[in-house]
Amino acid sequence: MKKIMNAPERFVAESLEGLVRAHEDLVVFGSGRKFVRRRHLTPGKVAVISGGGAGHEPLHSGFVGHGMLDAACTGHVFTSPTPDQIVAAMDEVDTGAGCLLIVKNYDGDVMNFEMAAEMAASRHAVETVIVEDDAATGPAVRSRGRRGVAGTIVVEKLLGAAAERGAGLGALKELGEGLNARIRSMGVALRGVAMPNNPRETFALGPEEMEIGVGIHGEPGLTRTGFADADAIIRRLGEAILAELSPTLVGEPDLRPLLLVNGFGGTPPIELYLAYGLARRFFEAHGIAPVRSLTGTFVTSLDMAGLSLTLALLTPDQLALWGAPVATPALSW
Repeated sequence: MKKIMNAPERFVAESLEGLVRAHEDLVVFGSGRKFVRRRHLTPGKVAVISGGGAGHEPLHSGFVGHGMLDAACTGHVFTSPTPDQIVAAMDEVDTGAGCLLIVKNYDGDVMNFEMAAEMAASRHAVETVIVEDDAATGPAVRSRGRRGVAGTIVVEKLLGAAAERGAGLGALKELGEGLNARIRSMGVALRGVAMPNNPRETFALGPEEMEIGVGIHGEPGLTRTGFADADAIIRRLGEAILAELSPTLVGEPDLRPLLLVNGFGGTPPIELYLAYGLARRFFEAHGIAPVRSLTGTFVTSLDMAGLSLTLALLTPDQLALWGAPVATPALSW
């Protein structure tokens, strides 16, 4: 499988080097190049830190900057960052108000961030928010809770904005945990993932097959089915999302829907915008009219062809946090 790289073992490090040099007005490397952090830290603000394996770019390093993350720790492809990376980030970006860790609900990420929090407990006040938004991995499928997938960008944006406004650790943790019940995502793959050190894709799909309910680590989904047209694909994803949201929440008139269409790395914008139009039509037909939207490639699985839909039901105050100014390499308004 062809990739623009020198060697698999240098793939991640050279990519991060390019990110930092391309956006040196916003970000810099932290100590020992163990993480990427904001160039300009804000004294007295809770430091918001996240991270995960490489291969999900622009998540997480692309969301470091004003209004989102203070630091992001990147591991090898689809491999959690190590506890010492996370501790180093806490030591460097905590300016006195403590650290909030935002963690996708994958075993390796949860374990290493928990270990880092314990290691740093004597020096930092630390709280953790675990993101659980994947509609494909409810309690019937996964005993450890839902995976954290594209909804992570919503959590990072809202908590980053709230921290920028001066919210404390306790308030940020409460906000983050409250979001979990109101964000659901569902993905579909048309092609597996080509890893940088393996000529084979993580799973093979025939020309008339698609995989429903995929994660973001190249793992297969809930079911493999025959390929369908865009209307049928979006309907399948949308129905899964609605089935995993409380009917009480869906019918709550004071909640403001946010719709995110996210590409997995190998899907062109023309297809993503087509999907957005169909998804918006689907949700509006079910009485859910999005008031804010985001379409693009934000939470990827290397070069997987496919996409996910995310529906977040936000309060007016949370919607204001979504609209608050942000300046990061991958998201800015």
